[in-house]
Amino acid sequence: MRARPLALFTAAAAVVLVVVVAGCEAKVAARASRMPDSLSYQSPLQPQTRLVDLLLRAITPPGSPVQVLPNTALNGVQARIQRATDQAAANGATLSIAILDRVTRQLVSNGNTQLIATASVAKLFIADQLLLQESRGQTTLSAEDHQALDVMLQSSDDGAAEKFWGQAGGDAIISQVASRYGLTSTMPPNDGRWWNTLSSAPDLIRYYDMVLNGSGGLPPERADMIIDDLSASTPAGIDGYPQRFGIPDGLYAEPVAVKQGWMCCIGADWMHLSTGVIGADRRYIMVIESLQPSDDSVARATITEAVKTIFPEGRI
Repeated sequence: MRARPLALFTAAAAVVLVVVVAGCEAKVAARASRMPDSLSYQSPLQPQTRLVDLLLRAITPPGSPVQVLPNTALNGVQARIQRATDQAAANGATLSIAILDRVTRQLVSNGNTQLIATASVAKLFIADQLLLQESRGQTTLSAEDHQALDVMLQSSDDGAAEKFWGQAGGDAIISQVASRYGLTSTMPPNDGRWWNTLSSAPDLIRYYDMVLNGSGGLPPERADMIIDDLSASTPAGIDGYPQRFGIPDGLYAEPVAVKQGWMCCIGADWMHLSTGVIGADRRYIMVIESLQPSDDSVARATITEAVKTIFPEGRI
């Protein structure tokens, strides 16, 4: 997506982003926990209380922390996540990291569940709602529409996102997707601009998990369309911006299906968000976001180096 200033956030969201930037040097403890086998639906909080709750609640998933499971691919990952977080902080960057093993239900993170700007990752929600509407006969998509949808997900086409944002309901897209998937920290943009949608690393992990297991309501064949497009993510966006940062270049030895987001001018920071599904069997989900007061190339290198620190052999 094109680099855009986040000038029209709500005052409350602006407070969150100020907290994020100010917390660049704060040390966040990495944590390992178990996610439930079936993610139960949780009604989203009212917007005016949701933000306060997110700021005050403990930054751990539901349930008590447990030891890393033996004989799993995520052994040692917790310590490496902490190392990546500390290295990024030394360079002025704040990371949010979460990784889910969909087989063991083990979730490992650096404990940072701050609200994050989604930028082009919001295109996942646009595609999801549009494909659901099509499956229900509520809208009709032409062959050209489907091609545009593919380019929106593969090459982050903003023009297609603008068109489909209006066609599928605008702000209501985010509200309805958040309701279907139980995303309690995912909020519509205050200014009506899809790229200013807010979410969190745990919500994005939950979204991918439920897309893959079908519990979010999107029919499996439509979910496959989304994941297939993410598997065909292009090296650069349609606007020429490099989009191999983070997961693709960090996990170079794994097949990945990714949706990337980037945005400049969040205060003095560049934001880069790398999300997706890892492995031929779609076993792992990873979300990593970086906020860094630097130029775009340094910020891309920072988030990629973090993934390489967590997975030094380029695979899970």
